Amino acid sequence: MKISAQEEYGLRCLVQLANLSDGETLTLPQIAEREGISTANAGKLMWLLNKAGFVNSTRGTKGGYFLARPAEEIFLNEIIKVLDEDVLNSHCESYTGIRDSCVHHGDCGIRPVIVGLHEIVENALSRITLANLVGNERSVDAMFHQIQGIHRTIEPQRI
Repeated sequence: MKISAQEEYGLRCLVQLANLSDGETLTLPQIAEREGISTANAGKLMWLLNKAGFVNSTRGTKGGYFLARPAEEIFLNEIIKVLDEDVLNSHCESYTGIRDSCVHHGDCGIRPVIVGLHEIVENALSRITLANLVGNERSVDAMFHQIQGIHRTIEPQRI
């Protein structure tokens, strides 16, 4: 599974908001600075996340963005659906070679595997909340591997 830049940065922006105390907000420039992205990119992401109901914003000198509902109630599969460019539905259209449509359209041995892998990922993401991503890498890694059916296949990166 490949994570797009939009998915990565959108998740990271939401984690920034999940780390806030009640009543705190972050402005677009603050979010952009904390994540090392342009204010325009942060603005696009926050617009998408606001439109989807994950974040709210207030105007004024003490304004900014905050989560629209508790981080414990926001599941990663919901977020990815908003930020994703629907890779699964466009998979067959992406590999047409020199033709207008895939030569295996209608009878493909690869498609069930791709669909199955996406279902496995969707199932795993539906068990992880935004609140689960708050913390250090070690604690998040331990939580992730406690989820039934998810087993470590690679070691986490050591910094």
